[in-house]
Amino acid sequence: MTTTERTGVTTFRGHPVTLVGPELAVGDRAPDCTVLAGDMSPVRFADLTGTRVISVVPSLETPVCDLQTRRFNEAVTELGEASVLTVSVDLPFAQARWCGAAGVTGVRVLSDHRDVSFGRAYGVLVKEFRLLARAVFVVDATGTVVHAEYVPAIEQHPDYAAAVAAAREAEQARLDRAA
Repeated sequence: MTTTERTGVTTFRGHPVTLVGPELAVGDRAPDCTVLAGDMSPVRFADLTGTRVISVVPSLETPVCDLQTRRFNEAVTELGEASVLTVSVDLPFAQARWCGAAGVTGVRVLSDHRDVSFGRAYGVLVKEFRLLARAVFVVDATGTVVHAEYVPAIEQHPDYAAAVAAAREAEQARLDRAA
């Protein structure tokens, strides 16, 4: 199996990095992968339901990642039944410690530390560092990507407003289909 490698998508401290995996776009089927929950149990993305915002960060213990996760934690109240997931390669123990210290309770934090299957499936694995590039995806209740943002510089913030708007629209569409 050939692994896709992409350059020119994002930089780290001004230097281009290589992303491993496909570049997802709006309309794509959300890929399946398995990550770890805080108790080390596997979480398979194919088993997740509903609208979800997937916030991808290199490490929760860095300033922009910290702020990004806190911002999406605050946005949870604006999203109805949509869920927010934050994925990083931090160990589950470190993620739990950070969430406790930060008071983050509205975001489900997941670790891609074991085998970086999320990073490869979503095209955010930084080859040079075995970290995840900063990105945000919104997946609707049908499993379709309705928003995909690969942030051009890992040190920059994503477009929070666009991600929240996409999640709201997806959640409204789910409610309309159910009515």
